[in-house]
Parts: sequence; C-alpha cells; structure tokens
Amino acid sequence: MAEPLTASVNWTAGMHFEGRAEFAHEVPIDFGPPLGIGAGIKPMELTLMSLAACSGQTVISLLEKMRQDVKSFSVRAEGKRQEDHPRVFTEIRLEYRVEGPALDRALVEKAVRLSEEKYCPVWAMLKKNVAVSSSISIQE
Repeated sequence: MAEPLTASVNWTAGMHFEGRAEFAHEVPIDFGPPLGIGAGIKPMELTLMSLAACSGQTVISLLEKMRQDVKSFSVRAEGKRQEDHPRVFTEIRLEYRVEGPALDRALVEKAVRLSEEKYCPVWAMLKKNVAVSSSISIQE
C-alpha cells in the first residue's frame, strides 16, 4: 500500500490559513470579503487547481512519451456549484490548450482520456460525485 500523504493548515487571522505539505511550500488560503480579505486561494479553487494540475501533469507526461512536440500547455478548470450548503460542485469543465508543431489530435485526445480513465487520482475521485467534462484546443 502507498504511504499516506499529509498536509496541514495553520490559522493566521480572520479566515486566513497557511497550507503546507511535503515540500514545505506555503499556500495562502482565504475567503474574499466579507468573510476574509482575499489574501489567498479559496478552498474550492484549490480543488479545481488540484484537478487541473493532476490531469495536466498526466497529459503532458503522456504527450512527451508519445513524442509530441508541445511548446505550450495549459488546463483551465471551471466548476459550477449548487446554491444550497454544502455548496459542492455539480459540474466541472476542463479546457486543455495545447500548442506545438504537427500535434496529432488523436494522441492528445488519447492522453486526456487516459488521464480521466486511468492515471489522474483527483479526477477518479471527483467524477464519482461530479459531472466532469473536457474540451481540447490545439494550436500550431
């Protein structure tokens, strides 16, 4: 069995926390007014970033193995939330933007599909409760 991951947050003031994990990099976490002062990332935004980063790392790794010459790559995640508490995500949309010469669309689509179906644990965890969809934009 894999070793457990750990993360912690320390409260600093108001609704502001400092998050820390294995490599000890600090992540500021806060709410916007009126609850906080907007001096950090909202927790639900961190969830979207986690999904985008996990899937993005998987896709870029696979594209490198597929010998695709990627020059620029980004993933945008947008989540729709229910109105009532708890304000969980009801839908998440991932937009992959890939740029490079002579990219093979079929291979990019395969890399995204493998991220969803096999390799990205954040996506695997979220899709059990949230409708996650994706789109791909390829630029030469």
